[in-house]
Amino acid sequence: MKTLDLESVKNFVNENIGNFHAARVGSLSKLKLDNLLKRKNPYLFKAKNIHTAAELVSGLLDAYLSSSEEKLFGDFLEDLAVFVSRQTVDGKKSSATGMDLEFDRDGVRYLVSIKSGPNWGNSSQYAALRKNFLTAKKVLLQSKQLGQIQPVLGICYGKVKPVDNGEYLKLTGQSFWHFLSDDRELYTRIIEPIGYEAKKHNDTYEIEKSRVYNEFTGKFITEFCHDGLIDWVKLVELNSSNLPEAEN
Repeated sequence: MKTLDLESVKNFVNENIGNFHAARVGSLSKLKLDNLLKRKNPYLFKAKNIHTAAELVSGLLDAYLSSSEEKLFGDFLEDLAVFVSRQTVDGKKSSATGMDLEFDRDGVRYLVSIKSGPNWGNSSQYAALRKNFLTAKKVLLQSKQLGQIQPVLGICYGKVKPVDNGEYLKLTGQSFWHFLSDDRELYTRIIEPIGYEAKKHNDTYEIEKSRVYNEFTGKFITEFCHDGLIDWVKLVELNSSNLPEAEN
């Protein structure tokens, strides 16, 4: 394994973190109120005793953005993990279904599926992951040039200890970044450059978020309020109606 150049990691983060922030702003500018209202559970917001358009729009927007940001930042962390492996073990993007990275080390071919956090999937998604590992491993075993093949589920943050369940090796947080770099402290070293120009990027984002919030609040009042109150029936109809109108 080659020694990781931490300065190159810092440069990669500085050059690419802007893409994450740009994607955050882009997801806001493309968002439509009707799509937002259709994605979230209106019954939940009614149960929370929400009475104002501003509170409802704020809750809907925050829930959507939290989910969207988790996905966008997960993509960035996956790219960072691939970059680190490229520097240390000549890692490369995998062409196998469901795999993000592959590399050879000490006679072992590692097949890595990268996830951003420990709560990334349900039982069906884990089943699909196991199937992808088995399929990729079967294809690679057809090559007589390969010896041992080790599937790995790499999770970028979290405190779960390493686990080998016989089907794949699960590495989380510190152990995953150590696996890629042989640097026990890499998981803490990358936190500082990730904040590169964060304030400048966030100021731009907050301006766009305020614009969308004000626009959506005004539009919601016009379309989904009656006599100054939220028309919950109209909102639920937009969100969930799917039967043809009953015949007289």
